[in-house]
Amino acid sequence: MSKLDDPIQQGLQRGWRVLGGSHAAVPPTLLCDVAIIGSGAGAGITAELLTKAGLQVVIVEEGPLKSSSDFRQRESDAYPSLYQESAARKTADKAINILQGRCVGGSTTVNWTSSFRTPADTLEHWRTQYGLAEMTPPAMAPWFEQAERRLGIGPWLTEPNRNNELLRTGAARLGIAASSIQRNVKGCWNLGSCGMGCPTNAKQSMLVTTLPAALDQGATLLVQMRAERLEWRDGRVEALHCVPVADNSAPTGASGVRVTAKHYVVAGGAINSPALLLRSGVPDPHGLVGKCTFLHPVVISAATFADPVNGWDGAPQTLYTDHFLQTQPLTGAIGYKLEAPPLHPVIASSTLAGHGRDQADMLAQFPRTHSLLALMRDGFHAQSPGGSVGLRSDGTPVLDYPLNDFVMDGARRAFLSMAEIQFAAGARSVVPVHEEATPSTSWEEARRKILGLSMKPLLTRVVSAHVMGGCPMAGSEAQGVVRPDGTHWQLANLSVHDGSLFPTSIGANPQLSVYGLAAMLATRLAKRLTGNDVQLA
Repeated sequence: MSKLDDPIQQGLQRGWRVLGGSHAAVPPTLLCDVAIIGSGAGAGITAELLTKAGLQVVIVEEGPLKSSSDFRQRESDAYPSLYQESAARKTADKAINILQGRCVGGSTTVNWTSSFRTPADTLEHWRTQYGLAEMTPPAMAPWFEQAERRLGIGPWLTEPNRNNELLRTGAARLGIAASSIQRNVKGCWNLGSCGMGCPTNAKQSMLVTTLPAALDQGATLLVQMRAERLEWRDGRVEALHCVPVADNSAPTGASGVRVTAKHYVVAGGAINSPALLLRSGVPDPHGLVGKCTFLHPVVISAATFADPVNGWDGAPQTLYTDHFLQTQPLTGAIGYKLEAPPLHPVIASSTLAGHGRDQADMLAQFPRTHSLLALMRDGFHAQSPGGSVGLRSDGTPVLDYPLNDFVMDGARRAFLSMAEIQFAAGARSVVPVHEEATPSTSWEEARRKILGLSMKPLLTRVVSAHVMGGCPMAGSEAQGVVRPDGTHWQLANLSVHDGSLFPTSIGANPQLSVYGLAAMLATRLAKRLTGNDVQLA
């Protein structure tokens, strides 16, 4: 994809107002109608809708502006430039690795395009337990539909790659249904490198959809600029202070900018959004900011097949099964969603267990390796309270997420489910991603070994790409950081529009949930601020 075909380069040539980093200098002060912190799922939707309503918008992004001209399907390029902490962000005890975007477009630029509406039972739980009266499937459907139209979300009609087909094959042989995952793509080339940025602009991320629309409407984008703190007084935010950062997010020491706005929207993603509120010392009478942060903790099972699987080739995550969610009560023992993630050498070698000769042997089998992952649905049980975002001495965020026996029981059951499916699909050997695990050549052997594993943090490899909560919305001040309309309970001109709003995890890949919720909140915010009715293009 040449620069001539790159919509970001074309926009810059048209005169988009992009400041910071290698772009134009940032002035010491900026004045606007709305300042939006972040540029991911919630921020992008909000930016398009508010600019369409005629508001002057400033978007603040800590990461760089990268585009298809930069996306070369190389892990060595992508992880340091597009992810928080070079794709190595970890919980406080290092027991969970967290993948989060850190670039214009946020995680939508680097996710695997999986798109699910918020499950009905999750919405019902929020309605009954958190006073969110409007959280019903019929009430939310128009907002999801609007986002789906805008972002090309629909069925993936191409045959799944073998990595995904093996999930369906094994599940079917056990009488378990597997279904297709909707994706937000147009004209996808089926390359399989979604996690490194889409080189063909097929992925309908915020980078190529809502943010260009906002910039064409006159929005200002600040890049490599961290939202450091909110200045507030007497129930209102008065200014946002930002500092320039280097490629690795370290402050450069250069002068920052003070952004003054009528309204402020925090949409930096769970972890970063609560951290901003904590650094700012905003009112938090019930101690809720940063608490109840959820991850869908993920465990992985690796299998070796006789024939090549080539898990890097073709669209990632096109099939799933919710069998182990649907057969588990929402508020009972932790349930899990199964999917087949893509496999690329760097992310695989840094995630799968083993080192030295064991790792060399594993990589020698890489073309024939298949993996399944289990997304555990956290936040619905008293023993699954999630984690807590705190601040290091330099003000950067860290998430403490204890992996207790309740969660680890779910991990063991997930290992069993995945191994049984992989053997049913014809695997020669299966090994759960656990430091004590060794490969098994039969389901019976695998079952015995998995039941004998010590399910402890650090021994059990746990990862996540879904961070939710930390600024929950609720119908009462005692339960939520923000109101059901997204407005902060104590600061009248501050809103939150991202996944940190979720009172629990959702039990599905969260991007469409953020899109739909942000569409609702931003549409109504635009109406309150301008009186204008708007909708996504």
